[in-house]
Amino acid sequence: MKNILNLLLVSLLIVSCAENKSKTQASSAKPVKYNGTASVTQGIATTITEDIYTCERGRKTDVGEITSTDGKKWTVPASTNYTNDDFPFSEDLFNSCEGNTYGSVDEALSHFDVSKTVEVDKEGEVFTAYIFADNYFEMYVNGVPVGKDKVPFTPFNSSIVKFKAEKPFTIAMKLVDWEEHLGIGSEANRGKSFHSGDGGMVAVIKDAQNNVVATTNKNWKAQTFYTAPIKDLSCVSEDGNYRYSENCDTDGGQDGTSFYALHWELPNAWMKTDFDDANWPNATTYTNQTIGVDNKPSYTNFTSLFDDAENDAEFIWSTNVVLDNEVLVRYTVK
Repeated sequence: MKNILNLLLVSLLIVSCAENKSKTQASSAKPVKYNGTASVTQGIATTITEDIYTCERGRKTDVGEITSTDGKKWTVPASTNYTNDDFPFSEDLFNSCEGNTYGSVDEALSHFDVSKTVEVDKEGEVFTAYIFADNYFEMYVNGVPVGKDKVPFTPFNSSIVKFKAEKPFTIAMKLVDWEEHLGIGSEANRGKSFHSGDGGMVAVIKDAQNNVVATTNKNWKAQTFYTAPIKDLSCVSEDGNYRYSENCDTDGGQDGTSFYALHWELPNAWMKTDFDDANWPNATTYTNQTIGVDNKPSYTNFTSLFDDAENDAEFIWSTNVVLDNEVLVRYTVK
């Protein structure tokens, strides 16, 4: 009997020690805290609209909605004017979806419908913007909508926007890297079900005399408002209005259901001339190789335009061309 009691006491001590050890381990495992200014979501969004645009061999252009931990609802990959008939479409520089596979700027301009020129200022001069965006853009001049991308996702296209304005005028653009897995900035690619997509936009603006008045470069302002996928919230940081994710993993994976996303509300009147963007970061520039345009005729057919030796237009985005999915850019042409 004595031996049995001793065994029971030893068993109780072992169980007690195990419980205490378990409690100690649990208390030492601190959850990752996010101290930034963004709203945080986790996982895949609910699809609310399917296929806002379809094209053979194109990726799905769905739109979703997701609720963040602070109770806010977010449209992903972005809230756009794509289905808004009052916001004009751009014309094609190159668009295989509609059979407009032009081989030169002159050929594309010969098919431009001049009635699509948007009047910003009645007494202004006609300017022409040539744009290649990965994937989608909406362009304003002095707060007036002048053109939106025809193809939200893929195949890659390029665009022409004509508008009548007086100098100085302010260009403001919403740029969106579309996503296949809504809410986590991912797509099936390169053998991974949840591969991080990337963005990039390049533009050249010319006057009525065909002189270049602006190209995209580091002097533009650029701010991110949606960053994903984030595997570990501790990888992101902020310094004033600078939002950094360069220390975050961009490898993606086969299961992204636990990935996080960061969302910031767009400021009011961000597209207006008098909006103060002084505290926004300058745009980050990227090479053609980084963006990966060497095999895209929507770009390579027009390298004499975008890569002109005297007026080379650079690809721009926010500080992370892979993880930042909704970016606003601004520039004033003087």
